This record gives sequence, C-alpha cells and structure tokens, in this order.
Amino acid sequence: MPKTTLLTLALTFGLILPVLADLGQVWTDFQSYSVDLQNYIKNSTNIASSPLEFQSQTAIINSTGDLNIPNPLSAGKQVSDDLILNSISDKFENNSAVQSQILSNQINRLITFGSAFSDLGAAGQTRLKNTLLNTQTSLQNIGLYSQQSDNLLNNIQQILTSLSGTTPLSPLLNAKLISNQASLQLENIKIQTEEAKITGENLAQTIHVNHLLQYSNLNLANISQQVEELNRFGRLETATEAARLLRATSQMDLFGRKAVKESKIQDNS
Repeated sequence: MPKTTLLTLALTFGLILPVLADLGQVWTDFQSYSVDLQNYIKNSTNIASSPLEFQSQTAIINSTGDLNIPNPLSAGKQVSDDLILNSISDKFENNSAVQSQILSNQINRLITFGSAFSDLGAAGQTRLKNTLLNTQTSLQNIGLYSQQSDNLLNNIQQILTSLSGTTPLSPLLNAKLISNQASLQLENIKIQTEEAKITGENLAQTIHVNHLLQYSNLNLANISQQVEELNRFGRLETATEAARLLRATSQMDLFGRKAVKESKIQDNS
C-alpha cells in the first residue's frame, strides 16, 4: 500500500464518531472535536506545505498523541530536522534551514486553524448547540426535581404535624412517611446527577480552553521569533550597506589620490 494511502487512513481514523454527544459525555464530545481537527489538517496540508506535503503529514502523524491531537512543537521539530538532514527545499527557497523554519511555522498555523475550524465549523457549532440545549434541559430537570422535593418535604411535615406527642404512628402513616422519605432521597439523587453532568462539562470546557490557550501562546512565540529574525535581517542589511559604502568611499579616495599624484607628476615634467 502506498505511503500516502497509509497517511490518509491514519489521518481519517475515527470518522464514525458521532457529531452529537449528550451532556456529560465529555470524552465522546472531545473525540468528535479531534476528528474534525484531523480532517481539516488532512484536507489542508497539501495547500499549506506543497510541495513538501509528505514530510508535513508524516511529522503531524508521528506527533499525534492519545487525544488524537498533534503536538505542534514535536511536528515542527521533526519536519525541521528532516529538511535540514536531507537538504530538502522547494523551488522558491534553497536554504534548508530557512525552509525548515518556514514550514514549521506553517504547520503551527495549520494546526491552529484546524482547531478554530473544529470549534466554529458546522460540526463544532452543532456540538455546541447540543451542549447548550442539554445544559438547559438539565437545569430544567433540576428545577422540576427541586419542586418535587419541596412537595415531598411538605407532605412529610404535614404527617408529622398531624401527630400529637403521644399518638402512636399507625402502620399506614409509617409506610407513607418512609415512602416519602425514599422519594425525597431519590429526587436529591436526580438533582446531584444533573449537577454532576454540568460539573463534568465545565471541567471539559476548562481543559479545552487551556488547550486553545497553548495554541495562542505558541502563535505569540512564533510572532516574537519572526520579529527577532526580521530585526536580525535588518541589522545584517544595515551592516552590509555600511560596508558597501565604506568600500566605495575608500575606492573613491584612492582614485582621487591617484589622480592628484598623476597631476603633480605631469606638472613637474
């Protein structure tokens, strides 16, 4: 089987995962997000890194971890080392070191774009809509269960109020009291279950936000590095221009001295 086919199969792994996930099913929801991310990378690698698509895809696959998300730093380092060691370049850039840095930055941007697409694309918005609707349903259920708990508590209080201090509790009232207490505990369990779903979703969102924050930090680091490289290039250009002017000035000075010397020789003769 060709290597490109293997790469495509690896990048499309898990396409059968559902787009929608119930509230609290945070792992299934995140898997759906990561599949969208991998699909975007697979469909965009040839645009972002052509004609070095194979090296880019290999680096991305090798840097993908248990979450099915590629590590931009590992992917960038691998493709950079591969380009430098094998002296691979494209038709516009012959310097392997420069080309490796350019491609590494392109991979970082590609993964960041894929993350944004996975959240803001059609499937991502469907997941978010589903989460919001399920959260609203859980909140409505909590309100309903709370109302039922209040009703059960009122029934228990009425039973206890109807009894005097010396009146023995009849078997019927005792059974009803026990039944109400059990129902009250059941309603409390339902409320805690819905709250646990919301808490789990909050944790998942916090982890996801932290994951996106790392991409933002990486982009800021890349921008800082590019600014430093531009400053270095500017300093080199300034030094080169100064050396060129100095050489030209020296040549003009030597030419002037030679002309004066020849003029004096002619005058003496």
